[in-house]
Formats: sequence, C-alpha cells, structure tokens
Amino acid sequence: MTPRGFLGLVILLLAVYCGLDPLKHSAISEFPDFVSHKVDMPPWSLIPTVKDDKNLLQNSEIKFLNQIQGPESMAFDPLGRGPYTGVADGSILFWDGLKWTDFAFTSNNRSELCNPKPIAMSYLKNEHICGRPLGLRFDKKTGDLYIADAYFGLMKVGPEGGLATSLATEAEGVPLRFTNDLDIDDEGNVYFTDSSTNYQRRNFMQLVFSAEDTGRVLKYDPTTKQTTVLLRNLRFPNGLSLSKDKSFFVFCEGSVGRLHKYWLIGEKAGNLEAFAILPGYPDNIRTNEKGEFWVAIHCRRSLYSHLMSLYPKIRHFLLKLPISAKTHYLIHIGGRLHAMAVKYSPEGKILQVLEDSKGKVVKAISEVEEKDGKLWMGSVLMPFVAVYDLS
Repeated sequence: MTPRGFLGLVILLLAVYCGLDPLKHSAISEFPDFVSHKVDMPPWSLIPTVKDDKNLLQNSEIKFLNQIQGPESMAFDPLGRGPYTGVADGSILFWDGLKWTDFAFTSNNRSELCNPKPIAMSYLKNEHICGRPLGLRFDKKTGDLYIADAYFGLMKVGPEGGLATSLATEAEGVPLRFTNDLDIDDEGNVYFTDSSTNYQRRNFMQLVFSAEDTGRVLKYDPTTKQTTVLLRNLRFPNGLSLSKDKSFFVFCEGSVGRLHKYWLIGEKAGNLEAFAILPGYPDNIRTNEKGEFWVAIHCRRSLYSHLMSLYPKIRHFLLKLPISAKTHYLIHIGGRLHAMAVKYSPEGKILQVLEDSKGKVVKAISEVEEKDGKLWMGSVLMPFVAVYDLS
C-alpha cells in the first residue's frame, strides 16, 4: 500500500469511528443532540494582547485554603460584613471574622449527597439536587441577599439567612436552565443571566464546546413578580453588572468573547451596544465605587480555540474522538489554568490588567470584588479565596 493509500485508509477509519463512536468515550457521547455552532468571532488581530509582565496576581494572599470549595461570588452585606460566598455543596457561607458559618441554602435537600468532597468538581453530578449558588448580590436597602442558583433560578433570602425563597424559575414559558449572575437597581428590579436553555451547569464543558445561542438576559420586577426576557439568542451570557448611575448594565457573552452594554434609561433605553472585546474567557463582572468594571477572566483565548470557533465541523470531528471532555477543555484554554483580572472604564477602555500567566498562585477566578483597596477573588474551581492588595 502506498503512503497516500495508507493515509486515506486512516482518515476513512477515523471518519467511521467518529460517525459511530462505538466505545462512547468521546466528550459528547452522552449528548446525542449535540450540535457545534459557528461563532461570529472578532478578528484575531483585535483581541487585546495587553499583559501584566510582572504577573502581579502571584502576589495575592491565599485565604481559607481547603476551608471552602468553589467560592464563586464574593458579597459583603450593607454593614460591610463578610464575605458571603456560595460554595460547591449548595450552601452560602458567611465569614464572621473568625470562622465560616452556614448562612443560607438554595435547596431543602441537605442529604449525604451534599456532604464535603475533596474537590469542587466532585459535586457536579449532584448539583441539581444540592443546588449551586453562583452570583450573589445584597439589596442595600433591605439587607436581603439575592441569589442566582444555577439549577433553582432566581432566589432571595432575608438578612437572617436560612432556606432561600424562589422568585423565578422560568420566563415566557421557558425554564431557567443555567441561572448565572445578577444585579439589582435602586427600585429592586433584578437583572440576571440564564446562560443556556439547553445545558445545565454540570454540563458547562459541552456548552463551551457547542457555543450554542440559547442564552438570555432577563429582568425580574418585584412589584409585579413577573420575569421578562430583555435579550435572547446569546452565546453563554455570564457576568452582569449595573453602571454606577444605574443607566445601563454591562454583561459578557462568553463564547463570543465580548462585553455588551444595555441601556436602561434615556433616549437609548432598550438598545444594545458593543462595549469591549475581551482577551479571554470571562465570568462575573463587578462595579467598583468609581464606576469601573472588574471582569474575572478564567484564561486567555488561544489561537486554537479561536479557530475552532470559526470551524464547527472540525471542532465536532475532534470532539467525537476518544478524548475526555476535561482534556478537550484543557486544550481549549491553552493547556493550563491561568487567571486574569481586567479593569474597564465606564467607556469600555482597559485600565488595568492583573494576571498569573503561569497559574502558580491564582489558577482561576470567577469574580473580582473590590473593597477597601483590596480585590477579593473567588473561583468556582478552587478551594480558596485570593486577596490582592491594590496598594
């Protein structure tokens, strides 16, 4: 057999294998309806390359190591106490200055399924039972804590904590499948993201690989108790934060790598504008006292992931190979976790970049909360909170 014939045979066998997936070892073998979508990416030349050459995030203090698993969001109550954070077992914890104490739960099922496990990812298969609180925000007027639970939707708990109350589990007849982040205006309206109507958080890797566009941004009105869809057909909408004057909010669209601005008041109310192109894969957004936006970035976007976004058929072929979802994910993010925190002006200009490009200290972050000259950084993947002193 000639070399060309041998190569043709190998390609044919691979095509047959990927078509049949006989061993069911691929990253998408359990998802028969999986579809890879093309993403309208910004040109590679426009993706920001500004770096933190000093890797300043490596100077962060690692707090509460192995005391908590997967602290996604960092919230401080109206009296400045905290942080409060939602963790992998479905509970919301409060740091009282000496120790972590249970503050609230989103699920009334606190069975042994929700017991402590060695790593945050160990909880994934039972998250739909135990709950998974992600974005947290306090209403500064009432002291109520609003919760975006990935499985149970938009929820609220009073200043004394306890079992959270459900506020919204669907919108316009479509269930909330992956409630992610939220913010509250001065009238108590809650703006929040639902990352997908097809994939739940426990299948977030498949959502990343698919790049489907069923994500939504929604508004909950506490007076009418109605939830309306403001924006739809989004690719993995995630973090959301109101501007300082509450005239607009900014949210990220993860698969596209962009920040968008949605106007709430004035002549532009209801209009969507481009805000910024992101250097990597975003998570939560938080506004500081100056009105600047801190965006947590899991890692920089690689040329490989950029190209795969443009060529869904190739991506789908590779996903059918007997390679685990975790391995595909690592390839997707450049081979290793390496966190970034990027600060944007109210006009969408990059003001500051902090990173740990080697992932030596701060491997991943999900949120950056600025308080009293320090950045409190949670991570849905890590067993600690990182604190960076801006001074």
